[in-house]
Amino acid sequence: MDRITSLATFVKVVDCDGFAAAARALDMSPSSVTIHIRTLEERLGVRLLNRSTRKLSLTEVGQAYYQRSVQILADLDDADQIASTLQSSPRGSLRLNTAIPIPSLIAPVITEFVRLYPDVSIDMTMTDRMVDLVEEGFDLAIRNIPIAVSSLIVRKIAPYRFVICATPEYFSTHALPQRPEDLSQHNCLMYAQSPWRNEWLLTGEGGEQLIPVSGNLRSNSAIALCAAALNGQGLLYTSSFIVSEHIKSGRLVPVLCEYLRAEYSIDAIYPHRHHVSAKVRTFIDMLVKHFQGHPVWVEPC
Repeated sequence: MDRITSLATFVKVVDCDGFAAAARALDMSPSSVTIHIRTLEERLGVRLLNRSTRKLSLTEVGQAYYQRSVQILADLDDADQIASTLQSSPRGSLRLNTAIPIPSLIAPVITEFVRLYPDVSIDMTMTDRMVDLVEEGFDLAIRNIPIAVSSLIVRKIAPYRFVICATPEYFSTHALPQRPEDLSQHNCLMYAQSPWRNEWLLTGEGGEQLIPVSGNLRSNSAIALCAAALNGQGLLYTSSFIVSEHIKSGRLVPVLCEYLRAEYSIDAIYPHRHHVSAKVRTFIDMLVKHFQGHPVWVEPC
């Protein structure tokens, strides 16, 4: 039998000074009230109430148990109220994990979020690997590489494409690649965390193609690879949002655009679909609104 219900029934019997009155207050049958009290006393191995046909009184043990029970039930009500408040209005610390290139994209949303909800703070950690949200205690992850964990909830935040690019200086000494097969003649900067490892994924007339590539730099940081590309070291294959400003300014030149039409997404990833906290739900909604429509980086060419 539910111990909390039995505890609440006991307190109500004392407060109402009788089983029948407690039954009416709790919308229970008198026999159910009697069973709850009997079960409670049997489990504790003590008598809590002295009963007579006219009077109900607490035993010495019952008096102590009653006072503690009132406090326990009040604490439970407080806990319910706190949980309800946290669920209805964003507050507390939002533990956020992102891929390393993501923070600059979402910085305006974070600033607006904490301005609108001053009871919220952001604890952000950047990693190239996808963290274990539950095991490591994160509320939310923002990633741009597809994940394989089907138990997690994934919501699309913004689209992007991959782009291959290099500096004009690099192309002054290396021929522009015209076909995917031409990549074998180039120094390709390699992203160590890529799901395609030593290949780049392109889309041709026959569908998706994995093109073997090689180069003299491998890194787990897309930012480091971008810096190398900007210094003319080689070809970079990366997310369009990382290099869109450099392409716009002319510092990087995109190539093979007709083979890079596949669209991917920056995703919000969280552990549970039901009872999502207000801070997580509101932050995701603000991200979606911020990136509504096609961001400028979706068409890097």
